[in-house]
Amino acid sequence: MAGPGSTKGDFPMTTSTRVHNFCAGPCTLPVSVLEEVRDEFLDFDGTGMSIIEASHRAPAYDAVHMQALADFRSLASVPEDFAILFLQGGASLQFAQVPLNLLTDSDTAGYVNTGTWAQKALGDAELVAPVYEAWSGADGGFSRVPATKEIEVRDDARFLHVTSNETIGGIRFPELPSVDVPLVSDMSSDFLSRAIDWDAHDLVYGGAQKNLGPAGMAVVVVRKDRLASHGRRLASYLDYSTHESNDSMANTPPMFAIYVMGKVLKWMQAEGGLGEFDRRATERASILYGAIDGSGGWYTCPVDEASRSYMNIVFRLPDEDLEKRFVAEAAEAGMVNLKGHRSVGGIRASAYNALAVDSVRTLVDFMGSFQAANG
Repeated sequence: MAGPGSTKGDFPMTTSTRVHNFCAGPCTLPVSVLEEVRDEFLDFDGTGMSIIEASHRAPAYDAVHMQALADFRSLASVPEDFAILFLQGGASLQFAQVPLNLLTDSDTAGYVNTGTWAQKALGDAELVAPVYEAWSGADGGFSRVPATKEIEVRDDARFLHVTSNETIGGIRFPELPSVDVPLVSDMSSDFLSRAIDWDAHDLVYGGAQKNLGPAGMAVVVVRKDRLASHGRRLASYLDYSTHESNDSMANTPPMFAIYVMGKVLKWMQAEGGLGEFDRRATERASILYGAIDGSGGWYTCPVDEASRSYMNIVFRLPDEDLEKRFVAEAAEAGMVNLKGHRSVGGIRASAYNALAVDSVRTLVDFMGSFQAANG
């Protein structure tokens, strides 16, 4: 029998066969966006070809590219003194590219270590610059974010790097640290789910595949007066100035990812903007955490309550066998990608911008029935 998301015979897949997708990345996308992409895939805007077959120098793609830049600026309220860059390599390339571009050979910067992705950012930065660990949550099992007063901000620090949301550990900064140096924030897994304080930042970056579109690109937003201030001789692709001076088309950009992201940005604007998506994130998280906390301890969340992520809700069951059964039976019921990351185990329900609140309610109903049957 054909399962969810499959085809059978000559009958095409429809939206009625779609699953509730709690994937931690790539993210679920709005159905309306997917339908637009489908309808345009063979013939984009009367060109007689797909957008991914067109030259990135052609007028058709240029219009898509420039509109996506403009819509990102508008949706995120990015000030004009910041450059917006669409880059390949995902957020992981930025772990080294950020310090290469923002630090001179004699500069240092502090890194707040809140978990897996913060550790990776720090590790790569250490290869190219004399950075330091400003705080670590390792002793506490990365179950919380620090208060500002716990963070070591040295007098000579050029910036403080934070990871606003840890996808694997399920923790987030409810408010970013208020410090006397500029922030650099990796916002990959909660990008454009809440407003960004641009006055506090020199740079914000994130992979697009959590909230904004398919995998294959990162968005970097950097103060223009920080460009080319590093004094290094960098390979051209590694230098932000190369991309800023060419509107992120110094080389062939990740065209499909930008094209789809542009549609997601339009969808977000039509749905009410960042304030509305902040509200939806709060609602989804409240429903899920309510079910966890209301289970009488059968479901447990290992994260300090004040540091709980709104994007990646992690929880445990009484034992690993029950967790395996939970994931399997949920998948049979049309709820997929709920297995926790291999490094921490448990369950992880990722609730990104395009995930409908009804999907969360469906999961909560399943949680109740599964506990009743196995508790």
